Amino acid sequence: MKKVGFFRSIHIKFVLIYVLLILVAMQIIGVYFVDKLEEKLVENFQKSILGNIDLLTYSLSEEMTNHMENDDSTDVENSTLGDDIRMILEDNSSDNNISEVSVIDSSRKIIATSDNDNQDIVGKKITERLVKQAHVLGIQQEVTTHDKATGERIWILATPIKDQGNKVIGIVYSIAEMENVYELMEQINRIFITGTAIALGITAILGILLAQTITRPMSDMRKQALALAKGNYSRKVKIYGNDEIGQLAYTFNNLTKDLQEAQSTTEGERRKLSSVLAYMTDGVIATDRRGKVILINEPAAKLLDVSRETVLSQPIIDLLGLEGKYSYDDLLEERESVILDYSTKKEPYILRANFSVIQKETGFINGLITVLHDITEQEKIDEERREFVANVSHELRTPLTTMRSYLEALADGAWKDETLAPSFLNVTQNETERMIRLVNDLLQLSKMDNKDYLLSKGWVNFTKFFNQIIDRFEMTITEHITFKRDIPSKSILVDIDEDKITQVLYNIISNAIKYSPEGGQITFRIKEESERIVISISDQGVGIPKSTIDKVFERFYRVDKARTRNLGGTGLGLAIAKEMVVAHEGKIWAESKEGKGTTIFFTLPYEQEQEDEWS
Repeated sequence: MKKVGFFRSIHIKFVLIYVLLILVAMQIIGVYFVDKLEEKLVENFQKSILGNIDLLTYSLSEEMTNHMENDDSTDVENSTLGDDIRMILEDNSSDNNISEVSVIDSSRKIIATSDNDNQDIVGKKITERLVKQAHVLGIQQEVTTHDKATGERIWILATPIKDQGNKVIGIVYSIAEMENVYELMEQINRIFITGTAIALGITAILGILLAQTITRPMSDMRKQALALAKGNYSRKVKIYGNDEIGQLAYTFNNLTKDLQEAQSTTEGERRKLSSVLAYMTDGVIATDRRGKVILINEPAAKLLDVSRETVLSQPIIDLLGLEGKYSYDDLLEERESVILDYSTKKEPYILRANFSVIQKETGFINGLITVLHDITEQEKIDEERREFVANVSHELRTPLTTMRSYLEALADGAWKDETLAPSFLNVTQNETERMIRLVNDLLQLSKMDNKDYLLSKGWVNFTKFFNQIIDRFEMTITEHITFKRDIPSKSILVDIDEDKITQVLYNIISNAIKYSPEGGQITFRIKEESERIVISISDQGVGIPKSTIDKVFERFYRVDKARTRNLGGTGLGLAIAKEMVVAHEGKIWAESKEGKGTTIFFTLPYEQEQEDEWS
């Protein structure tokens, strides 16, 4: 998880917002307060000045009027008037804000001035536009400007002096220094700024303390959420109070508990599903809604001979080799099994695929589940069953047809013919015996296929037992065939069912005799090994083709069908021999070279220690 930046922290944001709100509020209040205060101070300053000027104007008006009446002249430019006016100016110089007051007569000449350092201007004519306007208009004129020498702000007033007839008889020209007002404003501003800074500092401290009460539980919940994301459900959020945040923390802890239980349940179900998928003998493949593989268990990977890592995200159509035959939509609608034939010329391999749609209650399709079954053996069994039924039908039909033909001939009068009748009866008898042998062999195979089939074993000296069977055949054969024995003279004790092994040897030796040529030789051998004996019977017949040598132990298989049938064979002898040898936990196989003969080998379990004990 990426670390939260300093200025992105909600704690800092909360404090900044809190301080900025206070700062904005203070600024708004400050601007309004300073503006109104400045306006009020200027207004009070001007009222004070105007009050003094009005009083001075009144005194000057009376003084100038009296002088004009006493002198009976309109000329007020005499020294007596100037002195009197100077005295009036000195008496009214209590206002320190007024730096200079000049009195101007009707001809705009300066009569007197309060500035002792500026007495040179007395008697000079003033050309100020402000004075002209006040004299002409008869109303007070004012202007705020800056002193050219000092640069300080000054307020200049030109106030008309009127007699009783409201005639302008002079002008009071006053200059008031306003810089004190603005200096006072600057002091007030500094005090306000200092107060604002102090207030912001206190606000920031209080904001940090207040923010901690809110952000601390939120920080705990953030850490808890990160722990949950990593699968840690043991942490709990500390509850600091019973307010909304406290209730949120309480709810968060309950949610953590519920998530832990849900996760535990989900994990348990996942493990169950994983175990089921892992130990299933059938292959399972799951896809997403687009038909791409998202899950495949090990049996499915083995059945398809693929790697689980390489097939993920591969379309199931491509994985199963159904391109051109089915589309993904076809599989979603498929209700029957689909047979997947991967057979080669050497080996059959057939799978059956069943499809099930993963669908929500709303009808939305999430994907497809495919279950694979290996039905190769089942197909082979079905094929063998069909072939078995066909072979039995064929084997029974041939002698029955022959018998029916000869019996019909006998019924039609051939029985009267002394030459044909015995021959016909002999053929009928041979075919009957052939069917009996076939039925007996089938019953024997049926018994061997029965799971409850038990062997009647006993300890037998196999050397003596084998020689007795060979002697029996040697006494009955009519062909010019010689027997060669490569059998140890010592006793070899084996635990076998004597009757069943007799039948095994009988079937193998009979086949060797049937396929041996005139003057041929049959060789009998016994070879001892550590845990078994190997019995072999070799002939010098036509041999078996290499491509079909593994099939000689299949039921009804014949190398030379015409010759075998003529010799009365059923094609079940070696199949019965194989079943009996396997029942004795042995093995049977054949080796052959065309034109040189065939050797049939089979093994039986043999314990050398047991042999020593008997000795």
